[in-house]
Amino acid sequence: MSDLQSSLFIRACHCEPTERVPVWFMRQAGRYLPEYQKLRETVDFLQLCRTPELVAEVTMQPVRRFGFDAAIIFSDILIPCEAMGIELSFDELGPHFDNPLRSPEDINRLHLPYSEEEMPFISEAIRILKRELEPMGIPLIGFVGGPFTVASYMIEGRTSRNFEYTKAMMYREPDSWHRLIELTTSTLISHLQAQIRAGVDAIQVFNIWTNGLSPRDYREFALPYVQALFDATKGTVPRIYFMLNSGTYFADMFSVEPDVISVDWTTDLSFAREQIPADVAIQGNLDPVILYGTPEFVAGRVRESLTLMQGRNGYIFNLGHGVLPKTPLESIQAAVDAVKTFSPDESGE
Repeated sequence: MSDLQSSLFIRACHCEPTERVPVWFMRQAGRYLPEYQKLRETVDFLQLCRTPELVAEVTMQPVRRFGFDAAIIFSDILIPCEAMGIELSFDELGPHFDNPLRSPEDINRLHLPYSEEEMPFISEAIRILKRELEPMGIPLIGFVGGPFTVASYMIEGRTSRNFEYTKAMMYREPDSWHRLIELTTSTLISHLQAQIRAGVDAIQVFNIWTNGLSPRDYREFALPYVQALFDATKGTVPRIYFMLNSGTYFADMFSVEPDVISVDWTTDLSFAREQIPADVAIQGNLDPVILYGTPEFVAGRVRESLTLMQGRNGYIFNLGHGVLPKTPLESIQAAVDAVKTFSPDESGE
């Protein structure tokens, strides 16, 4: 545990009053930054993720450039799969598994227990980052993918629209599905706990593929395993839960008792404020494509969100999904500046 409890971000996570709204962006490190692109000319993605000094450098790049109020460790939600014994690759289309899990025999070749020694680069990167961030008063966020998201990626092999292989297993071989997601959940719990031991100040769970499930299937095939993640980390650091199409699932999101609900861009922020209890912080939810607008347009949309959330403790400004690759740097800076300089007088009240 760090001593950053007085930071804007951590206080907002606890729904405590803050002098202004804290701001950070999902996927704020990486592909849209010229300094990241220059680094990637010399190292492939997986090597970058496995090198603590480079992970720390990429994590710090957006903090130095834009002045975000929190950093999130640079990694990928599928990195823990390697510790389970399945080989991960990346190409121009993104991550993929050459030998996806399609049968009970495939699942049986996975292994547990996960140990920190299998992925020491994550903990070492966190320790490096803490030495740099703590003097700046900036918290570090760790993360994992949601169990459904990670398990279904291993089944599909790469990004999917219909999740046909995943759903076929869920519906035809439910025992295999539950075996796989139980193994995945155990690995993700261990991965989160390792990050917390190494010193992260908060964690976020990214369940980005559950929008491919009906609410009924989410509750049967995914929710119990999200619950296990949050139960295993209760009483540690602030825990953020992000889902796409989050407005459909608010009641289910509350049920796992997160400290913060991260609202996606398809959900109206006023609806989120109305539905989310006052003792649960709200994070979000600017449409990432708005950042393609002019700096003036972006600043105006940011101020709209800030005006809407006035008077509610526990608001963290963020995007409703990750920063897109071609996002103009000046628009990101305009958004951050608009948050930091916002005054209640701007709302016209």
